[in-house]
Amino acid sequence: MHNYLAAENIEYDEIPHVLTMSSALTAQACHVSGDRLAKAIVLRRNDGYLLAVLPASHHLRLADLRARFGDDIAMAAEGEIDRLFADCAHGAVPAAGSCYGLDVIVDDSIRMQPEIYIEAGDHETLLHLGRAQFARLTAGSLHGSFSAHD
Repeated sequence: MHNYLAAENIEYDEIPHVLTMSSALTAQACHVSGDRLAKAIVLRRNDGYLLAVLPASHHLRLADLRARFGDDIAMAAEGEIDRLFADCAHGAVPAAGSCYGLDVIVDDSIRMQPEIYIEAGDHETLLHLGRAQFARLTAGSLHGSFSAHD
């Protein structure tokens, strides 16, 4: 992923942190608002996959996503996710679908944050991007409101 970001001239800072196994714990460990930490959820659509990006402090409203983008959307199985993100630690999917050739749907609530943090593909590093850099990373992505605050 680092090579992709460099090739796209997307600027970011790396933030190392203690090992965490959930986005909520990562936000706590890094003293970052869960509203600014983007979590990525892999979805299956027809015969392909897409990545839904939303704040870590929110939960996905699958019914809203289906209403906006089609009924053929379902959660991907763990084995499918592990195959798609083979270079990442299990459960550390980065919110950078274009890097993996996936279509991306970005929740409107994360797009408006002044800064965004994303997983780096492990459970010990976050990448910090400004809003403009995150917009470049997700350029061409679909967007909408499909999450609710926990």
